[in-house]
Amino acid sequence: MKKIFNAKIIENIEVAKNIYRLVVNAEISARPGQFIQIRLPSEEFTLRRPFGISSVDNAQIKMFYRVVGHGTKFLTSKKTGNELNLLGPLGNGFDIDADEKILLTGGGMGLAPLLFAANFSNNADIFIGGRNSQEVIFWQNEFKNFSKNIFVMTDDGSYGSKGFVTDFLPDALQKNFYQKILVCGPEIMMRKVFETAKDFKIPCQISMEKRMGCGLGACLSCSIDTIHGRKKVCKDGPIFNAGEVF
Repeated sequence: MKKIFNAKIIENIEVAKNIYRLVVNAEISARPGQFIQIRLPSEEFTLRRPFGISSVDNAQIKMFYRVVGHGTKFLTSKKTGNELNLLGPLGNGFDIDADEKILLTGGGMGLAPLLFAANFSNNADIFIGGRNSQEVIFWQNEFKNFSKNIFVMTDDGSYGSKGFVTDFLPDALQKNFYQKILVCGPEIMMRKVFETAKDFKIPCQISMEKRMGCGLGACLSCSIDTIHGRKKVCKDGPIFNAGEVF
């Protein structure tokens, strides 16, 4: 059940260039795939910012964000003990069973909500994609407690295998049995993952990322086209069956 609440920052540290791990002290019940809206403590910012939930454990909420604008740059200045106002959890979640054999496929910051899914699952393999070593090593460290089968790819070959996660996906699906594929990342990557999953007749769920105004379905700023008409990412998503969108 969503609610508005204040939470103190436990950790807000840079884990890679311009990528931060934010941990706050709050106890909520959330599903993998849901997100939080954070109000920045300044009159300069009127809209909340959405952050995917990476874990909920021991009265702590973990999130990750990349510095992409003035708002996220401002957030980096907040220190341990500072208070933030949160709204959430929002949206729906991944439809998974803890014992299903699943493949989590993510690129860049799209790995944030998949970390929560990995924590929830007892039987997940992980595909981690990024531009270079700096973008993937910290993710590998985050995921290593939840899976023994982690495969890392970088665009430049500086760590793991050189190439995109979609380059290695067909071979993985031929060699392994997966009941579902969960994916989050650039839209072009998610589309290619879905097309490959469809060839192997494996259900695929995607986590859509769109700019949001309210996060509650009122402003329509995050609307997308689906086979069932216009849907709101914040309220009807952010998790969709890939066939609805692509």
